[in-house]
Amino acid sequence: MLSVVIVTKNEARNIEDCLKSAAWADEVIVLDSGSSDDTVKLAVAAGARVIETDWPGYGPQQNRGIDAASYEWVYSLDADERITPQLAAEIRHAIEGNAFNVFDVPRSSLFVNRFMRHSGWWPDRTRRLFRKGRARFTEHKIHANLATQDPVGHLKEAMTHYSFFDYHSVVEKMNRYSSGSAEDLNAAGKRGSLAAAIGHGLWTFIRTYFIKAGFLDGQPGLILAIANAEGTYYKYLKLWELQNRQASGQ
Repeated sequence: MLSVVIVTKNEARNIEDCLKSAAWADEVIVLDSGSSDDTVKLAVAAGARVIETDWPGYGPQQNRGIDAASYEWVYSLDADERITPQLAAEIRHAIEGNAFNVFDVPRSSLFVNRFMRHSGWWPDRTRRLFRKGRARFTEHKIHANLATQDPVGHLKEAMTHYSFFDYHSVVEKMNRYSSGSAEDLNAAGKRGSLAAAIGHGLWTFIRTYFIKAGFLDGQPGLILAIANAEGTYYKYLKLWELQNRQASGQ
């Protein structure tokens, strides 16, 4: 009845706990794009169906997983996320109820040493559970989302998101995501410049820390607001760099 799809690359730190949280599903598919660690070995040992493939971007890779799914319902799960027993029970109930074809779910996300309750990180609803054929991911390389024309139901139980374990992972992910996001912005016809990088970065800090009440998350809220601002700054700076290279024929 339900396939869980997990996209991975070098997720040995996460994959075992992630797969344990999804073991109740009828099928678990892991799409791995060239891991150099033990991700594939651990996934096979846990009983997942592993598909080794290239990396076309987050959205296209998720859609490959949807196409490979054997069952009517699909749940998209990232390797750093966990389905709690309470959420698993609610998912089964939602599928049996047939009230909606698509559901979103709240996420409780860890930022280094604190589960954030503000800063735009809670409830952070994201569409993850859907009937096959009723939703597809957008083609964005980084910030793809699940698109549907159907009404969306709302699950109450949260999945747990171990987004950042330490500051090294914050910087690493910032670099990776800003590069992919710059490519997505370029494809969408957005323009980059130093002024855009500074302006968007500043606005991101204001939105995270003040409008989204990041100050209520204490010191971690301030650190997150700065990190978000830096990520946005570099995204537009890399967009500017990319467009300069294209203009010079490089």
